[in-house]
Amino acid sequence: MSITPELLELLRCPQTGQRLVFAAPQILTQLEAQRRAGTLRIEAIQPQWNPGEPLDAVLIREDGRVGYPVQGGIPILLPDHGFPICISL
Repeated sequence: MSITPELLELLRCPQTGQRLVFAAPQILTQLEAQRRAGTLRIEAIQPQWNPGEPLDAVLIREDGRVGYPVQGGIPILLPDHGFPICISL
């Protein structure tokens, strides 16, 4: 599955209803480093994505505070799968 601009326009944060945007490459790089280090945390007890696999992309909420993983081209938009965006630019 590929996230087309038309589909992205329809996707919303499951917690707040805010629009989602793709993380910029430098943000994705930092989030991927956190994933590899094991410091990217989600609240899900049984993740619906594989934290051992690289992130294809991350969709970030409009306010920039929460991100949702995209793996295999599929956005994982479950409330307990959002992770805080804590990066330095």
